[in-house]
Amino acid sequence: MLTAKRHDIIIQQLKKKHLVTVNELIELTDASPATIRRDLTDLEEKGLLNRVHGGASLPQPIQHEYSYSEKEHKQTEAKKRIAELASSIVQHQHCIYLDAGSTTYEMIPYLKDKNVTVVTNGLNIVTRLNQYAIEAYLIGGKVKSKTQALIGANAIKTLDSFYFDAVFIGTNAIDLINGYQTPDPEEAAIKNKALKKSKKAYIVADQSKLKQNSFAKIASLNEATLIIDEIDQSDLTQLKENTNVLVVES
Repeated sequence: MLTAKRHDIIIQQLKKKHLVTVNELIELTDASPATIRRDLTDLEEKGLLNRVHGGASLPQPIQHEYSYSEKEHKQTEAKKRIAELASSIVQHQHCIYLDAGSTTYEMIPYLKDKNVTVVTNGLNIVTRLNQYAIEAYLIGGKVKSKTQALIGANAIKTLDSFYFDAVFIGTNAIDLINGYQTPDPEEAAIKNKALKKSKKAYIVADQSKLKQNSFAKIASLNEATLIIDEIDQSDLTQLKENTNVLVVES
């Protein structure tokens, strides 16, 4: 049986059952265990399934959106390491944009001596910028209390007044094929607009976001450099085919 045919059978079986075992796929395709495992690896690298012990499952889309207070306590140390690396990119007197989010929030202490100007759509971000006496602009818009973000048409229009040296954006999911994603189309729209208003654009994300998918697309992989804490070599190789990746040293 041709590889493409086996791959199609595997995906169709997953769509029916959401979880399949290697033994099931051997029976369906009459292929060897080694061939099936190789097929599963290939399909995982394309973001079409997740390998699990003894088989594979369909990727689960992220529909639930965590509140800011929930995000704040997840992957805390990883976010701080990512924030330190991201902040090292920012030059003295740069004008930058920080997206509303828990990783961008962690960047602020590292910016305090750089005499930067920061524009943000994050209520949490502007409050902390003020605590560090960093010059800040808060864009207008509709308040989304769950994530403490300003969103909507007015927020997007406000961004037309600015152009940045660098933009730092958070994401809920990184699909190796379809790019950066989030559950809320309005948040996706403001993130996408900010990415297009900068000389250099960066996505900051910890490894838990990798090979996940969600409802609304923020941007394609090639529209921003990814800054991440840890990553498997195979995933890194695939990402580097489409974008630049900066990995935090462990």
